[in-house]
Amino acid sequence: MTDNQQNDQLGNEDQTLTNRQGHPVTDNQNTRTVGDRGPTVLENYNFLEKITHFDRERIPERVVHARGAGAHGYFEAYGTIGDEPASKYTRAKLFQEKGKITPVFVRFSSVIHGGHSPETLRDPRGFAAKFYTEDGNWDLVGNNLKIFFIRDPIKFPDLVHAFKPDPVTNRQDVNRIFDFISHTPEAMHMITWLFSPWGIPANYRMMEGSGVNTYKMVNSEGVGHLVKYFWVPKQGVKNLTQAEAEEIQAKNFNHATEDLYAAIEQGDYPEWEFCVQIMSDDEHPELNFDPLDPTKIWPPDQFPLLPIGRMVLDKNPTNYFAEVEQAAFGTGVLVDGLDFSDDKLLQGRTFSYSDTQRHRIGTNYLQVPINQPKTRVATNQRDGQMALNVDSVAAGENPHVNYEPSSLGGLKEAPKSGKDHTPYVQGPVTRQKISRTNDYQQAGERYRTFEDWERNDLILNLVTALKKCNQDIQERIVEHFMQCDPEYGKRVREGLGQS
Repeated sequence: MTDNQQNDQLGNEDQTLTNRQGHPVTDNQNTRTVGDRGPTVLENYNFLEKITHFDRERIPERVVHARGAGAHGYFEAYGTIGDEPASKYTRAKLFQEKGKITPVFVRFSSVIHGGHSPETLRDPRGFAAKFYTEDGNWDLVGNNLKIFFIRDPIKFPDLVHAFKPDPVTNRQDVNRIFDFISHTPEAMHMITWLFSPWGIPANYRMMEGSGVNTYKMVNSEGVGHLVKYFWVPKQGVKNLTQAEAEEIQAKNFNHATEDLYAAIEQGDYPEWEFCVQIMSDDEHPELNFDPLDPTKIWPPDQFPLLPIGRMVLDKNPTNYFAEVEQAAFGTGVLVDGLDFSDDKLLQGRTFSYSDTQRHRIGTNYLQVPINQPKTRVATNQRDGQMALNVDSVAAGENPHVNYEPSSLGGLKEAPKSGKDHTPYVQGPVTRQKISRTNDYQQAGERYRTFEDWERNDLILNLVTALKKCNQDIQERIVEHFMQCDPEYGKRVREGLGQS
């Protein structure tokens, strides 16, 4: 018996999930964290093996966010966060002075489908901004919707696999999508957004953006506040019904790229107001959800959106591949005064994004002009595939010394600009869900907040998709919707012809 035959035989008898080492995976839902809220720990072997393999599944197109468009522009700071000076919350230099200008490059994208897919498909849209600050680059990598499907990064490859084409037929299959979703109740909120008209923005100029995850701002005293980021388009927000999208797709599958490029060429520069929500850095037991949960929205009546600046896009790329395709973003690219929270999904993304850029573009992807900071770069990193230059050496530095510390004229550590932010962490290292999941409430609230035409389109889109699914999947999904809102579930059930 050959190894493959033996494996096939074993596979027929045993459906136990293992890793590539053949180790049984006993928990494929939760990363190892300190306590149920995090932070995550480095000894997450199954997660790291799973996510690094996932990062390398496609060559060389992006695994996700392959279809994109981009533009250059600038960010102008207001010098305040709401009515307070920006310095109260953050020492990040780009926010301190009213009128301070920081160059930016923004890439918009769809998530699941390939580089030449129509821009009318129902799909989250990426909204990634690279700020070329005086302290180096800051990347804010987000989506048009304010939340996400999952809260633990170990599920990200599974989520994308379910939404990607079937590995046998190479066709996207709603039965696979809703099979995964029906076992993932935390996704109900995102599905409610995605299958409404919000799942198909009319174009990139009239699209909201969100950092999705919870970050921190840190002031000069080392005090941190939880923060969420938002882009609010000054052109207004416009989305498409499924019928409107199909009408556009019949004539033009590049409509959003065309719209963005034409607007900038004509001098009709798109503009967004940059806003934040601020929350004290603690667990907030008064809330019925965990503020670090990326499947949840912070209620704006309790945590209002505070203006912090504006962004204008006023220059199209001169070469699509060099600028848009090779643009590389990462959630870990933060400047002094900005920091991470214990959001599990954010911590997983922070590892994965930079890892996948090294795979997709190469070890020296930060030497590509679109990714280079506009400040001096001086590291002791050397060589690697496609090394185009050696990091600059300032006067008095010894080019023979590529290590630190040294007394021979090598690079030295930078002085601190303020007190370190030192959050207190204590708890058992464990694998478990957060305690306040509350998977259904905000999905039901979103359903009730929609206008009638949005609810009607949501139900139509869900019923149309679910009719192609197995009955057991339909029943599980309907039961989830019933828990979100009885009318929501009832309308989907009636649309499927279920009693």
